[in-house]
Amino acid sequence: MLLDPDRGYDLIGDVHGCVHSLEHLLDQLGYRQHAGVWRHPRRMALFLGDIIDRGPRIREALHLVHAMVDAGQAACLMGNHEFNALGWQTSVVTADSTRYVREHTPLHARQLQQTHQQFANYPDEWREFIDWFQQLPLFIDALRFRLVHACWDAQLIAQLKLSYPDGVIDQAFVQAAAEPGSFASRVFNRLLRGTDMRLPDGLTLTGEDGYTRAHFRTKFWADAPQTYGDIVFQPDALPEQVAQTPLSVEQKSRLLHYPEDQPLLFVGHYWRRGLPAPIRPNLACLDYSAVLNGKLVAYRLDQERQLEPSKFCWVEVEHLEAPR
Repeated sequence: MLLDPDRGYDLIGDVHGCVHSLEHLLDQLGYRQHAGVWRHPRRMALFLGDIIDRGPRIREALHLVHAMVDAGQAACLMGNHEFNALGWQTSVVTADSTRYVREHTPLHARQLQQTHQQFANYPDEWREFIDWFQQLPLFIDALRFRLVHACWDAQLIAQLKLSYPDGVIDQAFVQAAAEPGSFASRVFNRLLRGTDMRLPDGLTLTGEDGYTRAHFRTKFWADAPQTYGDIVFQPDALPEQVAQTPLSVEQKSRLLHYPEDQPLLFVGHYWRRGLPAPIRPNLACLDYSAVLNGKLVAYRLDQERQLEPSKFCWVEVEHLEAPR
């Protein structure tokens, strides 16, 4: 996607249906509603994905973001939750069966439950939004800065660009993701879900979100990590004994590394807490657990080549998103 290098951009983390917080944040950033669209005379909003699921006003949030994109006031990435919804609706027909890219299991149904409930009376709208999700790019490479929902894997993105230079994939690519281990499956998992590692000795952890997992999310930028604790990147801490476990040579060799001499990179996805700040001079995560009464966060990007802590902006979600 080509972006005007001289324009200012406001990069916004995972909304998850917190539309009142989004309206407050846009107002704080100087956007105003004109003809039903939030606009700024000199700036553009860039959403990092995950507009849907979990929150109280998913339908309203989608309408707000879609209207901004349609009017040229914003761009929006595909997040793993948009991909989940798209995969749930996308079928793969073979000679002897029909299945869905996102299997219709109780767990997957639960993940989409809030979204499906809030669109239950608006099936035509939901079909239109599913079509729109298909048009969302998996990454934005604006040369001096980059956006991806979870993880910038340079090798996978270079390969993807050969067929989809702007990161916008087609239905055939989504259908190909139904095959575990396929290129499409690896792209969606890495770019939209990030990197992870299996817990040792068959351990599992139940996170704050109620899901039990055998893997934990890992950093893709760690310098010379030695232990599991050096690479963990999630709200749920590892047990101390696991955190102190040394990484094997083979495990280290499989870790990604985003160097500090690369362009500014912005991601969402990781449910951070505390005071919004850069992870490194060229890396920021803008997901601060908005839907868990955390913060909805933006970064005001101008011409800087290193991230500036003073340019993070946010609203506290608590009290803004009363249940329906």
